Amino acid sequence: WGCFDEFNRINIEVLSVVAQQILSILSALAAGYARFVFECREINLVWSCGIFITMNPGYAGRTELPDNLKSMFRPISMVVPDSCLISEIILFGEGFNNTKVLAKKVFTLYSLAVQQLSQQEHYDFGLRALVSVLKYAGRKKRALTEYPDEEILLLAMKDMNVAKLTSDDTPLFNGIVQDLFPGVETPVLNYGDLQTAIETQLTADNLQRVPVIITKIIQLYETKNSRHSVMIVGDTGSGKSVVWRTLKFALSNMWKNDASNPKNNVKEYPINPKALSLGELYGEFDLNTNEWTDGVLSAVMRKTCSEDSADEKWILFDGPVDTLWIESMNSVMDDNKVLTLINGERISMPNQVSLLFEVGDLSVASPATVSRCGMVFMASSDLEWQPFVDSWLEKQKDATTRSNLKRMFTKYIVPVLDFRKKMCKELITTSTLNWREGIIMSLRHQLLNWNLSVL
Repeated sequence: WGCFDEFNRINIEVLSVVAQQILSILSALAAGYARFVFECREINLVWSCGIFITMNPGYAGRTELPDNLKSMFRPISMVVPDSCLISEIILFGEGFNNTKVLAKKVFTLYSLAVQQLSQQEHYDFGLRALVSVLKYAGRKKRALTEYPDEEILLLAMKDMNVAKLTSDDTPLFNGIVQDLFPGVETPVLNYGDLQTAIETQLTADNLQRVPVIITKIIQLYETKNSRHSVMIVGDTGSGKSVVWRTLKFALSNMWKNDASNPKNNVKEYPINPKALSLGELYGEFDLNTNEWTDGVLSAVMRKTCSEDSADEKWILFDGPVDTLWIESMNSVMDDNKVLTLINGERISMPNQVSLLFEVGDLSVASPATVSRCGMVFMASSDLEWQPFVDSWLEKQKDATTRSNLKRMFTKYIVPVLDFRKKMCKELITTSTLNWREGIIMSLRHQLLNWNLSVL
């Protein structure tokens, strides 16, 4: 039996050729031949062979099957799964008690989240997200044996969902949770050494220890523990790179300072997928010589997945997500964790290798992609202008200059921001980060002209 997943992602001209190949196999089966001619070669025919295809119609990057190919297959339409029953079985398998009541609460929470929360491109409250949160709750239950089942489940649902919520949706989600779990308090975990390492790394990088950034770093840490594929979504200047870099160095420093620490050293492998063609990214055959040329991603994955060291390897995709390249990662991002190349090679991804995506938005990503990844949403409004300016002021050598600049920033920057927002019209929309850097560079130039001590 051959099962061909995402069959309608094949180009229409290739599907026409595939239709003729399948027709020759079906005709030989109908005639009862033991051998038949396939692609100009006579081969044996096994009477029990079967061809199965799976496809999601209507997604971006998919094509409609031609009629001659569609007529060769018997369609089977999948029903909506009983998520409540599935939840009960998973909770029972993970060692929870009173699973029927808890499963009903989890299912109700996700159903209400779909109905009441805003429609965001990075939201997914489907079955795959439901299964992930329940398995994550099982790991938490085995790690935190002193807490009751309801508190463990509540902690897992908040860890897996709050990180991706917008500021407007967070109070709505918390309200739904309180209605479903009345009187149950969410356990407050002490991240101790990890939080200390994060704060130390932020100070070493001359960055402000903003509570929201520290929270996002811890959320990324928890999300990575629950999913091997994580997307950090947010506008330019929202702190995406700061979050993953700080976590990376914090974990590595904890490992260097204490070899007995359960945290491992972290290595990152950054790739810009939009700077490469599909052949350069995944590899391709030379049509003239039929030689295989490795792609950047296939070479990096082969290297990282074959290493036996306990070091964590983060393959970082820093660039826009679109259907041209991300759909080929579906089998890597789901539970299969296998990259299949067109030369027939299959690269399995071990536990110490994970995928990290740094993207601005998911406007062209399909639901299949969104559902396979954990999400950490970064809002540029959470940072505003203060941390950036404070970090710059700390570089100033002269205390008087630093004090005067801070006083003037506090006095004038908010009115200027309001005036720019209400009274000015930009020909080209700029981000808050562009504006902050522009005003500081202009100010720095003026201070240098006045021969003041400034960096």
